[in-house]
Amino acid sequence: MGYLRLLYRIPWLLLHILVGTPVVVLCHYRPLKDIRVGGRSLQDVVAIGWSRSVCRIFGLRLDAVGNVPPGPQLIVANHISWIDITVMHSVASMGFVSKAEIRKWPVIGFIASVGGTVFHQRGCRDSASGVAHQMGERLREGGNVAIFPEGGILPGDGIKRFHGRLFAAAIETGSPVQPLMLRYLRDGGHDHDMTFLPGERFLGNFFRLLSLGPCVAHVEVLPRIESAGKQRRPLAGEAEASVRQAYEADTTGA
Repeated sequence: MGYLRLLYRIPWLLLHILVGTPVVVLCHYRPLKDIRVGGRSLQDVVAIGWSRSVCRIFGLRLDAVGNVPPGPQLIVANHISWIDITVMHSVASMGFVSKAEIRKWPVIGFIASVGGTVFHQRGCRDSASGVAHQMGERLREGGNVAIFPEGGILPGDGIKRFHGRLFAAAIETGSPVQPLMLRYLRDGGHDHDMTFLPGERFLGNFFRLLSLGPCVAHVEVLPRIESAGKQRRPLAGEAEASVRQAYEADTTGA
């Protein structure tokens, strides 16, 4: 069945990229970027619609619980798959902090750049300092920033340790932390096939995910955490505990 899915999903994805992507890009420029639709900018509405279509092409059924409120906030989530970014964009428009390699990815890298993604070169102290500065500026200007504080897609199941370094931007600007919990469900349980398999590279993972059967992408918007007066590590631990509790909850209610 996987090969049969690829036969129609690949043309569907190519059509979506060729037709939908230019529309997303155009909406980031005037006069389209100034248009409001139902209280949201046209570029946000179009970007969310583009992401939801990508999820459908990959066989993901979005199941979102709660809404991401507007305003400046540090959005934090557990990290399972590269497609987490698209799933989160299907819930709300947000600016991500991502590894620098994504800038070079076809289509995804271009859209990420246009959408204001902050790219971070791992292991580079100057890059980390620049990322922290850009995050603070965005929060002060009223925007949001989304991070994966586990530090990447790590092997093993469950929630990994949340690192506290990037939580400093929320503390310094007095912005709240908004935790999101992500999990993929198939046949009533966690779908562990959505992450990278041992030795698997991006291209192989991309086509493997594209060939998989239907799956539920469950996103839960958890209670906000105030950052005022807190230190980075305890704040990260509080967010981690919230996400872990939601992730380990009974999946039958998702």
